[in-house]
Amino acid sequence: MVRIPARSGRLRTHFGGDIKIIGTIFQLASKIEAAYFTFMKKVPALRIIILGSGTSAGVPMIGCHCPVCSSTDKRDQRTRCSILVSYNDKSVLVDTTPELRLQAVANHVDLIHAVVFTHGHADHIFGLDDVRRYNTLLGSPLPVYAADATMRTLQKAFSYAFIRQNETGVYRPELEPIIIDGPLDIFGVTWQPIALPHGRVSVLGFRIGNFAYCTDCADIPAASRAMLQNLDTLIIDALRPRPHPTHLSFSQALQIIDDLKPRRAYFTHLSHDARHADIERDLPPNVRVAYDGLILEILSATL
Repeated sequence: MVRIPARSGRLRTHFGGDIKIIGTIFQLASKIEAAYFTFMKKVPALRIIILGSGTSAGVPMIGCHCPVCSSTDKRDQRTRCSILVSYNDKSVLVDTTPELRLQAVANHVDLIHAVVFTHGHADHIFGLDDVRRYNTLLGSPLPVYAADATMRTLQKAFSYAFIRQNETGVYRPELEPIIIDGPLDIFGVTWQPIALPHGRVSVLGFRIGNFAYCTDCADIPAASRAMLQNLDTLIIDALRPRPHPTHLSFSQALQIIDDLKPRRAYFTHLSHDARHADIERDLPPNVRVAYDGLILEILSATL
């Protein structure tokens, strides 16, 4: 409330004081608004959980007692490769490893809404039966996305899961197969498939906004690299220091990272050739080694 004094001089003084107060309030309101929008820009658009980061045999390997397989560093204990991508209150599982149930329990993955497959090798598909629990929780079939060759592998290995039967007392997955033949719209977000060579087979990486996942590859061809520009975060295959016919070595992965120039990159699909701490010691600051249970938030993804 503004009080009107008897003398005009005091009026100007008091009125000017009130103007300053009002101006200060507006400035404060503007700062609060700016802080709000700054905060909103930082709200994670994508949340990635590394469910598994190990090679096809896992780490530790059966019957091996090397320094890596005997390591007490939890980051050296790697299940088979898989990630969970969450956004818009939905969670999409990438690949179903043989340890899926253990990965889900360890990382509190209480619900998934779809599965996307990179390829049909055993270490990436043989946990598919475990998604039946998610059918129960969802109360509906689960969409399963895969390239045609991968889908045929899945339907051969898990034929019972793709057959709709009106049986009672049978607990099996209920799947809705969807062939990947181009960009996908999964819960309102575009997933861009990225063709990658993996020995004699072609596998799929995926770009989602400013994030990309490229596991199980021996190279990233020029046409695929063109679709991986301006990334915030790249997860890339990096099996071991030595060359391998179907996977990237550390130096090969680093060369690709240097070419693509993401803000940050993570190695995945690691073997037992080197310890986590030793690998990271020799990496550039923007390149780290993924490990089971690592959570990444992509703050500026274009969805």
